[in-house]
Amino acid sequence: MSLLSVPFVGTSADTALHVVSGIVLVASVVAAVYGFWRIHELPINKAHSKDHHQLGLITALTWIGFIWHWVWVLAVIIAFVDMEKAIIRLRDIWHGDKNKTENTSC
Repeated sequence: MSLLSVPFVGTSADTALHVVSGIVLVASVVAAVYGFWRIHELPINKAHSKDHHQLGLITALTWIGFIWHWVWVLAVIIAFVDMEKAIIRLRDIWHGDKNKTENTSC
């Protein structure tokens, strides 16, 4: 075998390797798209599981997030942060009520 010859060219092994590489390529692209979709739908799934009051807003922000990715970050924050508890905690911190801030945990 010389340095210029290419193994498997023109054989059935060449065809089989091309078919396998095509299948691996398509499977990799499909897996990447599916993974991206599952991560992107994370705020909607969390909002459904918590029976969130702002489900429509989170859904709209998630869809807009396909174009503007920073909007998706807002959807994640709204879906995962309990705003009512966060506002109460900020109010307690602002007023300096140490008894409530020490007893509550986020």
